[in-house]
Amino acid sequence: MEHERLRLRRGVPLLIRHYAIAVLLSALAVSAAAAQATATATVSRQPAGELRHSQRPLPPSVLWLVPLQPVPAPVPEPAHPPYTLLQKNRMFMPHVLVVPVGTSVSFPNADPFFHNVFSLYNGKRFDLGLYEKGSNRQVVFSREGVSYIFCNIHSEMSAVVIALRTPWWAQADDNGLLKIDNLQPGDYEVHLWVEGVDSRHLDRWTHRVHLTDGSQSVGSLTVDPTVLPSGHTNKFGGPYLPEVGPY
Repeated sequence: MEHERLRLRRGVPLLIRHYAIAVLLSALAVSAAAAQATATATVSRQPAGELRHSQRPLPPSVLWLVPLQPVPAPVPEPAHPPYTLLQKNRMFMPHVLVVPVGTSVSFPNADPFFHNVFSLYNGKRFDLGLYEKGSNRQVVFSREGVSYIFCNIHSEMSAVVIALRTPWWAQADDNGLLKIDNLQPGDYEVHLWVEGVDSRHLDRWTHRVHLTDGSQSVGSLTVDPTVLPSGHTNKFGGPYLPEVGPY
């Protein structure tokens, strides 16, 4: 009996050590899981010699990061309402829409005349044909990429749909700041889209970064203040004709 008590007393320190190690490992795991990184980027204009150029707003921009190693999925966000590009007052609203790959986007017509939405450039290619006020068409953006959206009747109408496979993205604020929170530290490939900037230039800007805990800049881009988005043709590849009829 005495021998048994002695054996138990000797085992207590070992149990304490095992418990302490388990607590330490658990704390380290919690600490690693709690580690969060923030990625930022900036888009700015070159100094403009003329006031009218310096007062122009910055072009729309979207930053996204693709993890190069398995990372925990982000906390699910509340269900998103149906993705919509509304046609109203000869405008698409919003002008830029970011969606997950495989998303269906609605194109309702709220104008008192016909529209013909199409996209024949990079990204999703489609032509919705003529449809009137109160009607709607839908497109599934089944491939990753940037789709430039136009109306075949109204040349001034344009929009951009960016379909992504990553949930880590951000649009620029009015000051050109792009910020992505709640990233796991690790290696990422960084992508940036800026309206009006040649895609080849943006492809050269794409690079890899290693994010650590805390906030970190992943780059900046300065755009020419005189650059305007390039013009576009109609869906037949020709110039737009003067509008006729109740369009």
